Amino acid sequence: MGADDLFLGLQRWIDRLIRRCQLGARPAPSRRRLLLVQIDGLGRAALEEAFARRRAPFLRRLLNRHGYRLTPMSVGLPSSTPAFQMAAMYGVQPDIPGFHYHDKRRGQDVHFPRAGHAALVEAEQAAGRRSIVRGGSVYGCVFTGGADNDLFSFARLTRPTGQGVLRVLSGFVVIAWVIAKSVALTFWEIGRTAVRIATRPRQAREHWQWLQLKVGLSVWVRQFFTLAAARDLYAGVPVIYLNFLDYDVAAHAFGPRSRRAFRALEHVDSSLRQLWRIQRRLAEHRYDMIVLADHGQAHCEPFAPLAAGRPLPRMVFEDLLGRGEERVEMVEARPDDYAHGFSAYGIGGDDLAGRLLRAWRPGRRSPDPEADAEGESRGGVRVIAAGPNAFVYLLDRPDPVPIEELELRWPGLAASLSASPGIGFVLARAADGPVCFWRGKRLQLSATERGPFADRADWEILRRDLAGLMAMRCAGDLVIYGTGTSDGRGISYIPEVGAHAGPSPEEMQTFVMALPSMGLPPAITHPLELYPLLSRYQDEVDAAGRPG
Repeated sequence: MGADDLFLGLQRWIDRLIRRCQLGARPAPSRRRLLLVQIDGLGRAALEEAFARRRAPFLRRLLNRHGYRLTPMSVGLPSSTPAFQMAAMYGVQPDIPGFHYHDKRRGQDVHFPRAGHAALVEAEQAAGRRSIVRGGSVYGCVFTGGADNDLFSFARLTRPTGQGVLRVLSGFVVIAWVIAKSVALTFWEIGRTAVRIATRPRQAREHWQWLQLKVGLSVWVRQFFTLAAARDLYAGVPVIYLNFLDYDVAAHAFGPRSRRAFRALEHVDSSLRQLWRIQRRLAEHRYDMIVLADHGQAHCEPFAPLAAGRPLPRMVFEDLLGRGEERVEMVEARPDDYAHGFSAYGIGGDDLAGRLLRAWRPGRRSPDPEADAEGESRGGVRVIAAGPNAFVYLLDRPDPVPIEELELRWPGLAASLSASPGIGFVLARAADGPVCFWRGKRLQLSATERGPFADRADWEILRRDLAGLMAMRCAGDLVIYGTGTSDGRGISYIPEVGAHAGPSPEEMQTFVMALPSMGLPPAITHPLELYPLLSRYQDEVDAAGRPG
């Protein structure tokens, strides 16, 4: 039994004490409530491997002993958290092609979670829509969903709503316990890391990197999220959307099948067990617990070594768009604004969140200030590297530019890109629908022309999602993916070992775990299908008398 298990056992006694001291009238027993737990970045294949490694014992127990059913889910494109949560929270087909992209009409980048970007996207794309978490709480999400309480959401990362903070602080005994618990676990992990460094000094940097991630996210943030959700359960909050970040961040830094990523999942599994036991004790609140994942991750390698150390934007300008053009805009994001492992979140800048998260930074600063550039503009063209995907925009047109016009400006550009080292395929828009360039050839993506997707059993779903991606106004005029390169490697255009946003099965195929009584279909082919199921709990909110 580990230290975390010992603390969880003691915390159960505190939970019982709070249960006996609960104040206020019991809620009406007919009202159903929702506890929605998202394990960020955990694909279905990785979950099955975690079961085989015995790294998720409680999730396995939900399936084997408590009647939960695992429903397969395909999350659409891009396979990323903002697109997933916009669709699931609001029932909106998102115009969010990646974690970092350019809005040509506004003339600016959108990069989550830079200050104001998530809030702007939410306000524009969810206007007039009823959210699934109205009147509830969200923790660790990209969007607030209009919840009354939110903590660590990208839309208000440094300005959480006060009600949620006060609710947590009101449980003085509980907050004191979690602080004591987290301090103890921090010293425990520091001691274990010191032993590892002493016995394996050659791996000191890796051990130090893991310590920072584990203490920052898996000890303090996870414990605080668990505490806040527990307080909401006791208070009878109608809807709670809790996103655990531990596995996703560890998978970006060390790989989705790494020992440390599965260790992070093990900690999340422990918190899930704790929350499940609390909601079981609060039978009068009638909580339904749903566990799901917003996307998976695929192992990847960085692009720069394949291009003589150059980032993708520079390679595109120097090798494919010609030399000598005057640079009209330097890179927007410097590499020292980003932490290796956090870079997929775009966390950085000079706001409070960026400073706090850089304090956990496990990576090294690049000696070349432009070596890890994620965005660059020259001569009216902007190129953005967003992960395993990248975008090329023509800035003189506010709307998407079809391939026919691109071919007039730069004949053969898309085909040359698709044949370049480190590039799997390139998507573009044509008059009769999206087209794919793969290994120098143009494909229509039909039943007979599948290109890099020839062996996909989910071809019809994937073709729909590729068309949906290219229907997004903010998707690049060319969309580049590092999936399916000629040598079979997965490539990311930012520094990371695990990546998502692409169409591989590891990234797209996830799961939903729920009791059969919740009425989930046998399979879910897009997050939009979750919205009518989850919004039913808002009917309960309205029936309880909350203003519509």
